[in-house]
Amino acid sequence: MDRILKTLMIFTSMMTILPSCGVDGNEDRDALMDRLCAAAGSGEIMYGHEDALLYGHGWGPDEADRAGYDRSDVKDVCGSHPAVLGLDLGGVEVADVDNLDGLRFDAIRKAAVAHYGRGGVVTFSWHLRNPLTGGDSWDVSSDRAVAYFLENEDIFRSWMSKVADFLLSLKDGSGNPIPVIFRPWHEHTGSWFWWGRELCSVDEYKELWGRTYAYLVEERGLTNLIWAYSPNTGVDEQGYMERYPGDGYVDILGFDCYQFRSEDESMESSNARYAAQLRDALGYITELGREHGKPVALTETGFEGIPYSKWWTEVLYPVINDYPLSYVLTWRNAWDKPGHFYGPFPGAVCEDDFKEFYSKKNIMFL
Repeated sequence: MDRILKTLMIFTSMMTILPSCGVDGNEDRDALMDRLCAAAGSGEIMYGHEDALLYGHGWGPDEADRAGYDRSDVKDVCGSHPAVLGLDLGGVEVADVDNLDGLRFDAIRKAAVAHYGRGGVVTFSWHLRNPLTGGDSWDVSSDRAVAYFLENEDIFRSWMSKVADFLLSLKDGSGNPIPVIFRPWHEHTGSWFWWGRELCSVDEYKELWGRTYAYLVEERGLTNLIWAYSPNTGVDEQGYMERYPGDGYVDILGFDCYQFRSEDESMESSNARYAAQLRDALGYITELGREHGKPVALTETGFEGIPYSKWWTEVLYPVINDYPLSYVLTWRNAWDKPGHFYGPFPGAVCEDDFKEFYSKKNIMFL
């Protein structure tokens, strides 16, 4: 009962920040910010899925195009699309035709616009190349990549320009750029990306974020962006905020947290460990959201292969139900890697459990 009362108090305090949300002057962006804040304040959590409209378990991009980007594994299971569509910009910075997962950027554009047109929320992450080595985001062979990127103005501006051009091309039926949640430089409290904690200094990371913001918003005029800050779990409140660029550069406080299970670990132990990680992070991030006047989100999560049939209702839901999250996004269902999925699909062991998750009154879909 104490936890429920505390959560209700948090919801009430989140409601007090609603008037301060969406003050940028871009009406569509402001409306989306108000929607995110209202979700957090009311206890309604929007469900999201990465790449949902572009492929699914056993069906690929060609089928998505033929379906007019109106198919998703989630819809195949429960009849509704996810409220939030996650997408990735990796590769756009070097003018690749396809992103890092083999999706044509033209298809990504169509999916984003279609989802927004149906009333959905669109969020972009950015797994960009390593500017120093030419490798991918996971190339951590040098701790000079961030410094090199910041020092080489021509590369920095060239890459940012291509990102800006793509984001500005996402337009609604009236020709206005659609509002999107932009989540750059994520999971930086780990060290598996070239912008991670052990690969650059605190000042370098903050400069990286600040210059990205300055170019996209102040120079290119992308006032339609909502900026999400999303470290990974495994840090405390101090570690979470160590590289925080400042309230003026961030609109959403998020975090990424995945469930993993070793071969010799019981399912019960893995479930409990993941739930504890979620609760620990959500505890201090919820408080930080209240202090800074920001909605909070679980920006990436999941359990690869979802081997536990009751994962949605017995592991994930009991935790997120206790906190004022605006949305929760699970990772993708790869069409070309049968075991690489984080959402439901027809025939999955978790299918019936997801339908029960879907039926929860505070979990929102389209």
